[in-house]
Amino acid sequence: MKDVLILGIESSCDETAVSVVKNGREILSDVIISSCNQHVKFGGVVPEIASRAHATAIDTAYTQALQTAGVSIDDIDAVAVTFGAGLLGALLVGVSFAKAIAYAYHKPLIPVNHIRGHVAAGYLNSDLKPPFITLLTSGGHTAVVQVDSYTHLKVLGSTRDDAVGEAFDKVARVLGIPYPGGPGVERAAREGRPIVPMPQMLKGDKSYDFSYSGLKTAVVNYCHTKTQSGEGFSVPDVAASFQTAALSVLVDKAFRAVKETGYSVLSLGGGVAANGHLRALCETRAKKEGITLYMPEKKLCTDNGAMIAAEGYLQYLYTDNRGDLTLNAAANIPEFIKEYQQ
Repeated sequence: MKDVLILGIESSCDETAVSVVKNGREILSDVIISSCNQHVKFGGVVPEIASRAHATAIDTAYTQALQTAGVSIDDIDAVAVTFGAGLLGALLVGVSFAKAIAYAYHKPLIPVNHIRGHVAAGYLNSDLKPPFITLLTSGGHTAVVQVDSYTHLKVLGSTRDDAVGEAFDKVARVLGIPYPGGPGVERAAREGRPIVPMPQMLKGDKSYDFSYSGLKTAVVNYCHTKTQSGEGFSVPDVAASFQTAALSVLVDKAFRAVKETGYSVLSLGGGVAANGHLRALCETRAKKEGITLYMPEKKLCTDNGAMIAAEGYLQYLYTDNRGDLTLNAAANIPEFIKEYQQ
């Protein structure tokens, strides 16, 4: 069977990423040009700055991706691009570039949902095959996903308010931890103890849903009360307490889903899956319960073009999902799982 090369383009937030992936598994190149440093002084991503950075970097990332992979655009079988969800202006840069490349070189154009890309990251450099459960933990989505086949996915439960990555970022701002907040909270937590009482929302119910609004509010109220009383508080202890509460419920529900579905495999996906404490919790639990655990490399948990190419490969092989010059970006895609099920 002929090898299939997919060019993956990702520009949903502050990373301009282009990758070439062979047969949906083997990464030939994975170029990421981040504008993160430009956003630090603002405490978060500024959409206009991110969009301008993408426009400046995308041709360089594309050229480097092909050169590193040792291929030309003529060798590429299809162009996959994130069309949503994300920052609209940032997405438009990637979509416009992908449409131009696909049109100029007569390549199939495959629109990919960013969230499905995080699920597909589990296939990269691994032998992961359906069926399995994915614990999806990105900045905008938190969900337990049942993966029945390469194209058929089912959401068993999701967040009812904030995503876990969003909660990490908001807590970081309360604690005065610079952007990016998630890694900063993790670093602070290593120096602290989880001794501050925190709610674990929906931990005991029978659903697979999550809620992080109450936990975020508990952190805000605790810090405010301590500051107003003049007592002060330990940033590491609050970070450790928040992190423990936020992650333990993720682990409990993900492993319960594995057992209750009768599956024996769990995969992680999304930016929070790069959190070392979460990975350690999952490793310990998987070993204890005899469950096979797949954790993408940390750099494949955060935004990258390889995961978009991996999902694009599946769409190329198993669906008729194709885009044309009318393809537009979408900031929100509510039904992110049901789009291509066949």
